[in-house]
This record gives sequence, structure tokens and C-alpha cells, in this order.
Amino acid sequence: MSTETTDHARLNTLGKFLTLLLVAAVSVPIAVQAQTCSLNSSGGKIKHIIYIQFDNVHFTRDNPNVPSDLEQMPNLMNFLQSNGTLLTQEHTPLISHTADDILTSLTGVYPDRHGQAVANSFGFFTAPGTSDFFDGFASSFTYWTDLVSPPSDRAFSMITPDGRNAPAPWVPYTRAGCDVGGVSIANMELENVSSDISKVFAKDPAKRKAALHEAATNFNKAVADYEGISVHCAPNSPVCSPAKGGEPDILPDEPGGYSGFSALFGHKFVAPVISPNGPLNDLDGNVITDSSNPPNVGFPGFGGIDAAQSLAYVAAMQENGIPITFAYMADIHDNPNGESAHPPAACVTDPAQGGLGPGDVCHNALAASYNEAFGKFFARLKADGITKDNTLFIVTADEGDHFAGGAPVPVDCDGVDIPCTYPAGHLGEIDTNLTAILDAQDSGLTSTSFDIHFDMVPTFYIDPLGPAGAREFERAAAKLRAVDPFTGTRVPLAEYLADPVELKLLHMVTGDPQRTPNFVMFGNPDYFFLTFGSPNFVIDPGFAWNHGGVDPKINTTFLGLVGPGVARLGVQDNVWSDHTDIRPTMLLLAGLTDDYSHDGRALVEALQNAALPKSLSQSKTNFLQLATVYKQIMAPVGFVGLTSLQISTVALAGDDGIYTNLENQLSALTTQRDSLAAQIIQVLEAAEFSGQPIDSETTASLVAQAEQLIGQVEELQQTE
Repeated sequence: MSTETTDHARLNTLGKFLTLLLVAAVSVPIAVQAQTCSLNSSGGKIKHIIYIQFDNVHFTRDNPNVPSDLEQMPNLMNFLQSNGTLLTQEHTPLISHTADDILTSLTGVYPDRHGQAVANSFGFFTAPGTSDFFDGFASSFTYWTDLVSPPSDRAFSMITPDGRNAPAPWVPYTRAGCDVGGVSIANMELENVSSDISKVFAKDPAKRKAALHEAATNFNKAVADYEGISVHCAPNSPVCSPAKGGEPDILPDEPGGYSGFSALFGHKFVAPVISPNGPLNDLDGNVITDSSNPPNVGFPGFGGIDAAQSLAYVAAMQENGIPITFAYMADIHDNPNGESAHPPAACVTDPAQGGLGPGDVCHNALAASYNEAFGKFFARLKADGITKDNTLFIVTADEGDHFAGGAPVPVDCDGVDIPCTYPAGHLGEIDTNLTAILDAQDSGLTSTSFDIHFDMVPTFYIDPLGPAGAREFERAAAKLRAVDPFTGTRVPLAEYLADPVELKLLHMVTGDPQRTPNFVMFGNPDYFFLTFGSPNFVIDPGFAWNHGGVDPKINTTFLGLVGPGVARLGVQDNVWSDHTDIRPTMLLLAGLTDDYSHDGRALVEALQNAALPKSLSQSKTNFLQLATVYKQIMAPVGFVGLTSLQISTVALAGDDGIYTNLENQLSALTTQRDSLAAQIIQVLEAAEFSGQPIDSETTASLVAQAEQLIGQVEELQQTE
């Protein structure tokens, strides 16, 4: 059976002014800079990097009357606006989900090059002869070197197009002598104790045996001890010495090799390093624990980790010689009661014990607690000498979810003076049994063996031995209709359709052919699709924030940059970027490089000219011309991606003649696009990292080719 693949599976399983007295109340050492960390930033100013990625936190308002999430976190928003640049046209890949969004941000490549094109779990066809079932399901949240599901699928979960283990994001930093901390960020730490323990403790039988015994007898304690927290160390770093629990940091396919590196895995080994004088406390002074009864000291869980906890880990790492940190924290749109060790009181008493609509009392309380945590965080860092003058801050969100719900009560509520409530029927995704609706609409396909991963964007896996093929399912999906209870209008359930031809253009076909679905249905964002349950449409108030699909509210988010080399431009609405652009921007500022090319480009619009290499500052106009057109032909939600998705939908819904004609043209356009994009990114990266300016002749030629490609896509759209 399939597994639910939105944040449900992963996530269900900040005062404004602070005095120095409050800061002093938290006993922390002054920051210790790793002596061997050799970042090569302009003027040598960057000594620390702090990367923070929210889940489902929004810059824009979900209700025009209710302040947005960031508006309710002025300690953070003012920091970003006043000290750096806040880009509001930052975009996700497709499918827009937590796992692939974070991994795309970390690696700077689209999902076809890191492996997680369908998230937060994905289906895979099992290898012939290994199972009576035609498909299986695996989590996208794994440790970096894990395999999908031996023996059915032995491919790396994080996989390159040629089948190798994808390059890991901490490598340029550790090679430069910098220790790198991970706090609940996707796939940089252990995510599944039962399987990961055997891998990372393979060379330490006693530790492996003890950890496996704990996982078998007290699973929650094992999660608190081993999951979610890591430090990847530079060679010979004392942080990851064997005496402190260091284990070999093995990356089997890293370009250029990766030997002699070690890592710490889990709160059990990291906490004594970053909190040597006692238990690690959150920013409110509470010992960090999970929500078990009795609580377990340690990692609070991916769904339960809040700002006060996540930021405490970051601060403690930065203060204790770990200058590069990547951190994630849970969203503020779901009631954390039951998952969080210290939920706000308003959440405990809030009758909305699942999804929270904009302006709900628990949503507001969560935003206030996050605002308070960021205030304490920045004050603590400042007291430690970790400031915007020596630290690069990157703050973004994985995606911006769609609110599945109707109008609040009262309709003029603002969530500040007048709380918003959502009576029954006004909030919640619309659970839809696809098997039942196919039957009700006389598709004739209910007896055919198929499965989907449960989502607002179901991916279809069809039994190759079944009586009907994918074409019948595609045409049937195109015809699905229902009355949306929130709008009262009859709507198509499938907004867009894509099979492997279009998925390849969207960077969604990976190096593991077993996980390529027959087709993907980008659904109406109010709906969540399953293959069981009530034959009627059911509003589920437990989950009210959908993502994955082709909805601007979902695939548009924000990116804040502060620190040496970053221009102080405040809010910028006119720079189009996506998650692949974050990594090359960070590396350019840090003066480091990857051993692979990126799918993104450095966001020079947000950077000071003095921070740019001479090759780039000399040809900045040419660079920007190329970068702008590059994103529109390359990004999944750029012009070519979205327009081709419209064409693909017509193809899959049409007869075989229309289908074949449009599919052939889309395939040819993908080949043309890939060749041109490879030329453009080579020129862009040569200017970013290799000291080669971009001449006007090359720019004009490549821009003309890109515009010609865009014209071809427009023409095909108009004639389909």
C-alpha cells in the first residue's frame, strides 16, 4: 500500500525587545572559531554561515486582513529588511514538497540530479522476480547515502542521473577545514534509526549493538538520541574525534573522493560538544526534549522542533567551533499540541487541533513564540560576536502552502484584535477516494491494478501486466470533476497532467528508472487524493495546508540574505529566483566551489559589487541578461516549464493522434532546451567561479537562442 506523502507523514509522526539581562540569563560561552576553517570571502569577512529553512512560513498574506507569518515575526523580518535583501519571488521545483524543496536548496540542482522528484515519499516499481506487487513506497527523508529499498530497489535514494550517490552539500565546507552542523535539515542527519544505525556505526560494533537494542526496546528514546542532529567535520577536527563519538563520514561517490572525514550522529554525541557544561537548553531555558511522557532528553522530532529549540542548537554549535550550520524548524500552520514539548497555551486550549486557518489563536501564538525566539537568537549571537558583519545569514522556506478552507468567522477578523475561527466545513483538505470517483464517473478502470502516492498531486503507478495502460488513466483523470465546497463551483480535479516526456522537461525523471511514475496529476489544491475511504468527498480539518501543485501560492516563497557582501536593498519584488540559486550564491560569497555544475545561478542583484569576482563585476549586465533568460527556460515554474505543462495536459487528455504529435514536439524541445541550458550555465559559472568574463557576442547569441526556444513553445501552445 502507498504511504501518505505530504508533510503529514513527516510532520505529524518569536517578545520584540530583549534586554542584556535576558541574554546574560542564558549561560553560553563566547563563540569559538574553528582555527582551520578557511572561507575565502571577499576581504575575508565571512567567518560564519547560518542557513535557516522554515516549513510552510509565508511572506505574503493568506488572508488580506490577517498579518502574514513574517509580519508576525518582526524580529526576523526587520533583521532581513534592515540589514540585507529580502527577495519575494523565490520559487520551488516541482513537485513542491518539503523534501525535494530543501534538497534542491541545499544542492543547487533540480530533482533529476538529486533523486527526489516525487516527495515526501515516492513509489517505485519493484525489480522483476522480487515481489508479487508491482510497486512499493519509500520515504524521501533518508540519510544521504541510503538505498531506496533493498532488495526491491538498490538504487541510492539520493541519486545522480548516472546512478551514483549525489554529491553532499557539506563537502566544500569540510574540505575548507570547517565543521558543519545539521539541525533537522533534510537528509544531512539520520532520519530512520532502525536502518541508519547499522550504516553509520558499522565500524563500531559495540555502539551499533547498543543503539540497535535501544531502537528495539525504546524507539522514542533512540529517535531522541540519534535522529535529526549531526556534525560533519573537517579532517582531524577535535569535534569529531573517536573519543567524542566520531564515526567515519563515508560518501562513496563524491567527486574527487572523500576520505579521512568524520561525523557525529545524533543529540547523544553532539550535545556534549556544544553544551559541555550540562544539558542543552532551548532559548527559553527548557532542557530540549521530545514530547513523550515521560519526555526523552534529545532531538524533539522533525514535526515537533520549534524555533526556540532549532535556533538553540544553531547558537550552541556556532559558539562551540562549528561555524557552518544548516537548520530547519516546523511550521506554524498546524497545531503542535502532542508533538511539541512546550506548545503555547493557546494551542493546548484551541479547539482547532489540526490545521490552523490564518488568524487562528494558536497560529498567532506560534508566530509570537517564533518572533520571541528570533529576538533571543539574534541578541545571543550578538553577545557572542556573531553578527551581520562576519556572518552570512540565509533564511528561506521550503514552499508556501495553499490554504484549503473557506471564509473565517467573523469575515472581518484580523487575527490581532479579532481572532479568526473556522467552523466545521470551513477548513480542511477535501479527501478524495480516487478509486470511488473513477467508478462513479464510469471510467471503467476500477478493476485495473494501480496505486498512487497519497497527495494533492498523486503520481500514478500502473501495473504493467494490468488490462489497461496509462493512456486510459490519463484521459480519465482529465475528465474528473467535482463541486468545490469552499467555492460552490464545479471544478476539474486535475489542473495539469504530465507523463515521463513532460516530467523530463520538468526535471522530474531521475537516475533510478524504477521510481519514474506512469504519469502525474497536478491536482486542484483544495483536494487530497487517496485510494480508500469514503466514496464521498470528506473535509478533513486535521490538514488544511496543501502543497505540491502548480499554484503560485505554493511554489512562490521568499529568500532573505544578510551579511558581508550582501547589498542592503530591503524587500525586492522584481528578482525572479528559485531554490537552485541559493547554493551558488552562498558559495560565491564564501569563496568556495563545488565539484559539479549547478542548475542555478548566483543572485548578483542582491550582492554588493565589491563582493563579486572581477570577471563577474566586469560583465554584470551580460550575466544578468543570460541569467534571466536561463531561469525562464530551465526552472520548472519558469515560462517554458509552465507552458509546456499546459501543452502536456492537452496531449494526455487528447486522442492518440494529438498525444503523439505533442509528445514528440515536447521531447524535441526538451533536448533543445537541455543543450542550450548546458551552454548558458557553463558561461555563467565560468564568470562566477573561474574568472572568465562574459562577452557581449556570446551573450547576444545565447539570449537569441533562448528567445527562439521560448517562441517555439509559445507557438506550440497556440496551435495545440
